[in-house]
Amino acid sequence: MPPDASQEQQAQEDRDLLARAQAGDISAFEALVERHRDHVFGLAMRMTRSEADAAEITQDTFLSAYQHLGTFRGDAAFGSWVYRIAANNALMRMRRQRVKSAAEQELSGPDFNERGALIDQPSPEWARAGEDQLIDAELGQAIRQATEKLPDAYREVFLLKDVDGLSYEEIAEITGDSVPAIKSRLHRARLALREAIDAFYREKS
Repeated sequence: MPPDASQEQQAQEDRDLLARAQAGDISAFEALVERHRDHVFGLAMRMTRSEADAAEITQDTFLSAYQHLGTFRGDAAFGSWVYRIAANNALMRMRRQRVKSAAEQELSGPDFNERGALIDQPSPEWARAGEDQLIDAELGQAIRQATEKLPDAYREVFLLKDVDGLSYEEIAEITGDSVPAIKSRLHRARLALREAIDAFYREKS
């Protein structure tokens, strides 16, 4: 079966399951979850880099989808709908964690040893960079590391657009930012990744 026909068949099966689920068939909704769970988990994992967070986001995503089944009109495919819910949940979680981390850093005081001398603690980011330098990474690993080092705003749009294939309009709906702002951040993210790839080949030459 041609790929387009296969995708259309899957979309039609989703529509049939959705109609049954909206009519109260729990097994139909469970089938939709089974069909899209791995895809949603993969997105959440790429964005949060935490299996625990990704699992919670996946659970929250389908819970939210179930609670709003009655208001979903089917303007988009079910998979696209839950994907946007998952991306929005991941972004909110990441932003809450950044706020929490900043608050914890402000509250944490200096540490002293048993003699009362100040203990200098290296920044986690510097420590992580030092560990990365010890890894003999191949190109894929180099790109992944470069992606993780992008500022959060750049990494978000890069993952949503270039990795997960969402449109600029869909990303704007999720993030609340304008399409021009998203395009600008994506351009900067791509430049940073290109520099990482160039650096990788220079080291290998």
